Amino acid sequence: MQQRQSPNVQIFGLKNSPATRAAERFFKERREGIQFVDLKQKPMSPAEIKRFVDRFGLASLLDTGGRAYVDAGLKYLKVSDSELLERIGRDPQLLRLPLVRCANELSVGHDETSWKAMLAG
Repeated sequence: MQQRQSPNVQIFGLKNSPATRAAERFFKERREGIQFVDLKQKPMSPAEIKRFVDRFGLASLLDTGGRAYVDAGLKYLKVSDSELLERIGRDPQLLRLPLVRCANELSVGHDETSWKAMLAG
């Protein structure tokens, strides 16, 4: 009998983010191997961010209701996508966290439906 290969789940988030902790808990409860990337310690690579932007669009990655977004004045400023990406690199709290990747599956924010689909695939 062949043992099922556990998917390698990558969670990009912040330790103090409740949604990030919920994702960690979700996968750990299902005994899935996870790799947690703390965006305070290590920003996402441009290629990794691009993967999420290509799938969801830059606007859907932003936490427009979050304090970091409001405090940065982004509700009222018109900034280019490249400047937004630069700001995300400096302040990951602008993102709807967590960003989760499992093989070619991606999810943004607290999305248990997507997480379950990742594990089923």
